Amino acid sequence: MADRFSPAQRSKIMRSIKGRDTKAELLVRRFLFRKGLRYRTNDRRLVGSPDIVLPKYRSVVFVNGCFWHGHEGCSLFVLPKTNSAFWGDKIEKNKSRDAKNISALISDGWRVFVVWECELRNRSSRDATLEGLVNEIWALE
Repeated sequence: MADRFSPAQRSKIMRSIKGRDTKAELLVRRFLFRKGLRYRTNDRRLVGSPDIVLPKYRSVVFVNGCFWHGHEGCSLFVLPKTNSAFWGDKIEKNKSRDAKNISALISDGWRVFVVWECELRNRSSRDATLEGLVNEIWALE
């Protein structure tokens, strides 16, 4: 099946995909700030450059997009039918890199939380997810 966009259009679409400051990340960051939690973003000193770093609580939060991080069983993760070998390999590499980064952070004494894009889609699951995240962060204060 051929791509329905020209190479120039496809390039423009792919360039517009953001790696940081996504809508989901901003939503989580605003919520944490409203709850009085202060954080750093994308701290390169830590393995995997976590999206949100809460040094006071020795905690990090990764806000993962369901497609890019291969969220199993999620309706937002569907492997493309075109060039599926490439995408399958790319998603698997992302997942293995995520697992390696998380285990390295845990072994360094950090608490790691992962928030998925699909958990932030509708209001009820968003509120439950974010309240649960804050409660977990505060749990070992």
